[in-house]
Parts: sequence; structure tokens; C-alpha cells
Amino acid sequence: MSRLHAEKHLVQRIGWLRAAVLGANDGIVSTASLIVGVAAASQGRNEILVAGLAGLVAGAMSMAAGEYVSVSSQSDTEGADLARERQELATQPELEIEELAGLYAARGVERGLARQVAAQLMAKDALGAHARDELGISEFTTARPIQAALTSAMTFAAGATLPLVTATLAPQAAITPAVSAASILFLAILGALGAKVGGASVFKGVARVTFWGAAAMALTAGVGLLFGVAA
Repeated sequence: MSRLHAEKHLVQRIGWLRAAVLGANDGIVSTASLIVGVAAASQGRNEILVAGLAGLVAGAMSMAAGEYVSVSSQSDTEGADLARERQELATQPELEIEELAGLYAARGVERGLARQVAAQLMAKDALGAHARDELGISEFTTARPIQAALTSAMTFAAGATLPLVTATLAPQAAITPAVSAASILFLAILGALGAKVGGASVFKGVARVTFWGAAAMALTAGVGLLFGVAA
């Protein structure tokens, strides 16, 4: 008795995983850097929290808008390519069969068999076959602007909340070291989770996000110290 071999590949997560990791990472880094920079400039707790909250709101909206615009551009390009392919399939189907067969032959399939495969796939779903094998567009990688925008905005806000809460709870004199240390820890956890979900190296995931996060906070702290004024 045969059993179905169901597989769930990690590439199925690529659409939302990229936006989620980017949003959360940016939320932690940008808000923590803003808080550290303002704190280093010898500002009071209220000013620090207002700056952090403003950074959270502005950053979440910026991430949503940026993701929506950029992914919409990708979606428009995919749509234009599909429209062109649809027209070519309607006006020159035989050439399209040969084009698809050529792709399979280039991958090592015998030419006659490649043509049979191309003809059978196009008989079932001509546009889908060309979208997948000629244009590289699939259900897993196709652009989804609204999904990317919402995911980025929500994960940015979630990430930004962490250093903001830390700044709220820490003694005013310890805000800079507390937010810096906590944010490095948050980034390490995020890097590990992102790598785990994506099937990548946990060490590499942790190393790259903590390095760039620490660099951003150090730079903004330096700017705050340079241009800071007495409270």
C-alpha cells in the first residue's frame, strides 16, 4: 500500500519570513539606537520615552509604506511579464512550446522528451508552466504587497516595544547600558529564531544581527555624546 510523501519546504516561508525578520530587527535597532542617542545627550526620561515612542510609530508606518511600495513594484513587474507571456501564448503557441522544451533540454532532458513534457504541461496550464520555469514566478515567491506591509509594520512595532519597555523600567542613570544590553540580547534571540525558522545556521544568524545592532547603537551614542547638552 503506497503512502503519500508530504513535504513542507522552508522556502514556503520566504514571503513572510523576510519581512518579519527585517521588521523586528529594524524595530529593535532603530528604536534602541534612538533611545541610546537621546539618553547619551543627557536628556530626561520623558524626552527619551517620547523620542522612543515617536520612533516606534514613525518607523512602523515607514516600514509598512516602504514594503508596500517596493513589493508592489515587484508585483507590477511580475504582472507585466505574465501579461506579455499570456499574449505570446495566444499568438504563437508552437514557439512557446519550443521555448519551454529548450529550457528542459538545457537542464539535461532529452530533446524529444523535453518537447513532450512541455506540450503536456502547457495543455494543463500553459501560463503557469511558463511563469514557473521561464520567469521563475511561483506561489511561494510571488509578490504580496499587503502581506509584506502588515508583517513589517507589526513586527517593527513589536521589536521597538522591547527597548522602549526597557527604558521605562530602568533607572534613568542606567538607561543607556540597560537598553544597549537588553537590545543585544533581543537581537540575539531574534537572530536565533529567524535562523531556526529559516533552516539556517543559528550562529551566523545571531552574529550578524548582534554585530550590526551593536554598531548602530555605538554610533548613535557617540553622536549623542558629541552634540549632547546638560540636562
